[in-house]
Amino acid sequence: MGDVRDLRSAKSARRRDAHVIDDELVVDAERSAPRAARHWVMQTIAGAGIGGASNQVVELLTGELVSNAVVHGPHSGAVRVQVRIDGEVVRVGVRDTGGGTPTVGHPEPTAPSGRGLALVEALSSAWGTQVHPDGKTVWFEVRTDE
Repeated sequence: MGDVRDLRSAKSARRRDAHVIDDELVVDAERSAPRAARHWVMQTIAGAGIGGASNQVVELLTGELVSNAVVHGPHSGAVRVQVRIDGEVVRVGVRDTGGGTPTVGHPEPTAPSGRGLALVEALSSAWGTQVHPDGKTVWFEVRTDE
């Protein structure tokens, strides 16, 4: 008969049992914001033991939402990036003071932009928009156990 092992020492088990991580970064709405947000969120989730493809997907989608906030939101002000890790789900929200409701675009193949939310829709487990009196938050979730 084989040895009985405590599987709770596995990284995935530790991550499931870990407490909820909820953190926020505020960046100025400028060209360097997406890079700063991607780097921060990547480090935050890696520190929680999330790596590999899940980390890369969260990094990519964070960059897309922050880029949208910088391009389509007010040209000055702040962009708030919130990351929440609860078990196997990473949720990132990007809040700006711009109006409007983001929609998934279907640009021509030769169009230089317009695919960001299509990527969010395709690669996330869920996504949406929450409207506030002073702006909006666009969020996505990625399940890391898939």
